Amino acid sequence: MKVTVVGAGAVGASCAEYIAMKDFAAEVCLLDIKEGFAEGKAMDLMQTASLNGFDTQIVGSTNDYSKTANSDVAVITSGIPRKPGMTREELIGTNANIVKTVVEQLVAHSPNVIIIVVSNPMDTMTYLVHKATDIPKHRIIGMGGALDSARFKYRLAEALECPISDVDGMVIGAHSDTGMVPLTRLASRNGVPVTQFLSEDQLASVEQETRVGGATLTKLLGTSAWYAPGAAVSGLVQAIACDQKKMFPCSLYLEGEYGLNDICFGVPALIGRNGVEEIVEIELSDDEKAKFNAAADKVRDTNGALSL
Repeated sequence: MKVTVVGAGAVGASCAEYIAMKDFAAEVCLLDIKEGFAEGKAMDLMQTASLNGFDTQIVGSTNDYSKTANSDVAVITSGIPRKPGMTREELIGTNANIVKTVVEQLVAHSPNVIIIVVSNPMDTMTYLVHKATDIPKHRIIGMGGALDSARFKYRLAEALECPISDVDGMVIGAHSDTGMVPLTRLASRNGVPVTQFLSEDQLASVEQETRVGGATLTKLLGTSAWYAPGAAVSGLVQAIACDQKKMFPCSLYLEGEYGLNDICFGVPALIGRNGVEEIVEIELSDDEKAKFNAAADKVRDTNGALSL
């Protein structure tokens, strides 16, 4: 399998590193517009291969999309990252132009590619890919929910004072500070509902810390996070490469599912060789449904700023 990662910054380089270290891909192509940057990152990563025990070939290229030809999966991380105080939505103008150009070049060289969108605002950028291309909807995936769910499980384990491996949980809705819907009702510790261990106040705190997880890191780091986003992407790519049919919440184009149409929004799906193998519909409580629909309305507002 060949994987292309567009954008060799912190997020893109982390994607390439985690994908290579899992050793399921034959090649990772890292691309960037900055002269020599992707080549340098690729060389640095390749010099870890003997130390980390992987055989994946990582190559770098400065804006030469011919090097991405015949990619099975392409990850779009390119765009400006958030700065402290910025919302993901404030990035829309600049990043929309970048993402549209990138995806056109990718499809020209890899017509059957599966696209994973990381650039923010992620739900709207995923929607843009649908509207700007003829790629079938099962081959376009927005990464956000996989990352948000990882942050949710981190906060749950912290509150439970238990190993993260004990915890399962999922976040649906929008990849935004106000649009995430952590499903605490369904979260569990080794199959036991977390509501049996945590008070309502503790659960409310977990939900809030999850929603502002990205903003918290941006404030601390001075820019967007990269380790967890890279790991989330590698999980999606591995599910595709190994045809795992693994369930991830992702931003997907909906046509009636969950009562929504013509929107990319975070819902659980089975991810395998074909990309999105199946969207999984779960029964939401009235409160969850209200939050879910309110978040969808906000994403539609953001989508309205696109020039399609």
